Formats: sequence, C-alpha cells, structure tokens
Amino acid sequence: MSAATNGTATPSFDYVGTTNGGKKVKGTLEAASMNSAQAKLTADGVWITELHEHVQGTGLSMEIRLPGSGGGHVKNKDLAMMNRQLATMVGAGVSLLRAITVVGQQSNSKLLQETMRDVQTQVEQGSAFSVALSRHPKIFPPIMISMVEAGELGGFLDKALVAVADNFEKAVKLRGQIKSAMTYPVVVLCIAVVAVIFMLIFIVPVFENIFSSVGSQLPAITQLLVNISHAMPFASPVLVVGGVVFAMWWRSNHNKAEFRARVDPIKLKIPVFGRLLHLIAISRFARNFATMVTAGVPMMQSLEIVGKTSGNMVVEQALNRTQEGIRRGQPLSTLLAAEPIFPDMLVQMLAVGEDSGAVDTMLNKIADFYDDEVESMTKQLSAMMEPMTIVFLAGIVGFMIVALYMPMFTMYGAISGN
Repeated sequence: MSAATNGTATPSFDYVGTTNGGKKVKGTLEAASMNSAQAKLTADGVWITELHEHVQGTGLSMEIRLPGSGGGHVKNKDLAMMNRQLATMVGAGVSLLRAITVVGQQSNSKLLQETMRDVQTQVEQGSAFSVALSRHPKIFPPIMISMVEAGELGGFLDKALVAVADNFEKAVKLRGQIKSAMTYPVVVLCIAVVAVIFMLIFIVPVFENIFSSVGSQLPAITQLLVNISHAMPFASPVLVVGGVVFAMWWRSNHNKAEFRARVDPIKLKIPVFGRLLHLIAISRFARNFATMVTAGVPMMQSLEIVGKTSGNMVVEQALNRTQEGIRRGQPLSTLLAAEPIFPDMLVQMLAVGEDSGAVDTMLNKIADFYDDEVESMTKQLSAMMEPMTIVFLAGIVGFMIVALYMPMFTMYGAISGN
C-alpha cells in the first residue's frame, strides 16, 4: 500500500552539500528513508555535509529532538578524546557501532553522551556515521564531519579520526597558550578595578570630610577625584547593567557575518595583538587545510570549510575569492599570493609543495611553523604584559594617592605661613 493510499505523506529531508564542481547546494527532497535520501544525493553527485528530516509547520508541529541534540557546546578537549578513542577502537577491529556506544558512555560531557546516543541510534538504523554526525552541526564542527565522510568513502576511517583528534588537540594547545598569556594581565586588571572602586566609595569620602572641616579649596586633581567618588554610587549600577546588556548583545551578534565583516579587519590592525590574531588565523587555516587535504577531502570543499574555521572573516573572504580562481584552473599558491592576508612564506612554501607534488606534506610543515610562531609571540607578549600591567596598576594607585595628599601639603603650607 502506498503512502498516498494509507494517508501518510512521504518523508522529506533537508540537505546541504557540495557538488563535484565545488558549488554549495541545499534544498529539500522526498525519500522513503534517510538512507534513500543519501543514496539519491550521492547519485546526483552531491557531497553531503548535512542531512536531517524536514520539520513541517510551526507551533505544535515541531521536530522532537533529544536534549542538547540541536544546540549547546562541547569542548575541543572532549571531541579530541572522543575521536582518539574511536580511532583506536576502529583500528583494533571493533565494529563502529560498538565503538560509538562505548565512547559515548565514557565521555565526561553529558551533552556529548546524549548526542552520541542519538548518533548510535541513527547508525543502528542504517545511516552513515558522517550523516548521523551532521544532524548535530552545533556539536560536531564541519571539519570533523567532512573528514569522517572522506574516511568512510576512502576506507580509512581510523586514520581520518586520528587526524581529527590531532587537529582538536592542536587547537586545545593553542587556546591554552593564549589563555596562559592573558591570565595574569586580566587578573591584575580586575584587582585594579576593584581597588579603585573600593577607594572611590569608601576612602575618598573620608578624606573629603577632613578637607571640608578645614575649609580649604581643593586642588583640581583632588576635586576631580571627589566628583568621581560622588558619581560612583549611581554610576556603578548603570555600569553593571550596561556590562550585562553588552555581554548579551555580544553573545548574540559576534558570530554574525555582517558584524564580523566590519570588526575582524579592525582586530588585525590592533597594535601588537593584531599581529598575534593574524598568526592565529593563518595557523588555523594551515592546520585545518593540511588535515583535510591529507584525508583526501576535495579542494573546493576544504577551502570552504577552513575559511569558516579560521576564526577571521578576512581569511574567509579571501578563500572565497580563491575558490573562484581554482574553478578557472589557477594554482592555489598564485591565488593566495594575490591576497595580502597570507604571508609570503606561506605562499612560497605552498608553491614548492605544488611543484613537488607534496602539498599535504608542505601544508603540515607550514602549520607547524606558524604554530611555533604563535607560541613564540604568546610567550613574548606574556613577558611584556606583566611589567606593563604592574606599571598601569601603580599609575592608577599613585594618581589617587597624590590626589588625596595634595590638599594636605597645601594645608601644611598655609599653616607654616601663618
């Protein structure tokens, strides 16, 4: 009996993918099951990056998903461990379904546990592992989904998982280095802010009462400090509320393309830190691109994904322009040379890799080089920021002390003159 006969509509599936020519496509198609939809798209030459059942209507007509399946965040550290464990088990001959079950149960992240249970269910029903992962785009990054898909098609899933784990581990190390360099300045700055607010609210009024009892005119610098002290009880709630509102606005807008298109170029021009952000973006590009090329992911799809994962819209836009040139048959190194964001050394090393037929090897060397550059600059910034932060803190406290004691010198001079 057909679906139309028994009154049941044929299921629809939303998909996102890339054609063999590198063009990004998306849409909805009808199929008896997710496996049938995947087969249709593969037959049409579509490289699937996302496939899930279409949600009809609104209100009560909603797709029921597992908690955390459509949102939330999983740390790179947890993803790296998961991929490493999967690679070990699959490489040892354990079935993929069994490996997914075990790794999901052992994860320290409850969100990842719930998500892996859904992945397990989808694989049990016949879905490809990459398709099951693509149902959770906010949990599993595009680079992981594409690498797994390439491993499935090429028969080297264990090696693909190892490459993904290496990639995430590098990202964790890089983030750790940056956090380590910024922890000391941020802590000292917070202490300075708390100390200044405490002095303005509790200490300055005490001195003000002493000065008022004497009746002498306050120096301009002291009067400025007193005025700030008067405004602080009213300004503090406004600043707190403003900070909360800004944090909420930033959280909802900082990933929007139109916002990043304006802000990311400015980030690269910030003195000192702009250079670090540039190196981080180039390092991510090189590492992710090397990982995907080594796994055999098509060039056009690799460029699209690494652009999005570089963390900077300038790099992403440059790679989008590069894709147009590759479609016309131009060498990648020539196209990157026309983009100012990519350093000459990267372009030259990539050109050597193209000439020798070892692009993947050269990309890995480029990634290692820029990882070392980021680490070196992070250490330099950390060493430089510590004394600068101390000088900044000393300057603020010194300014307040001078402002508070200047009237005393004035009063002493007046008393001595009398």
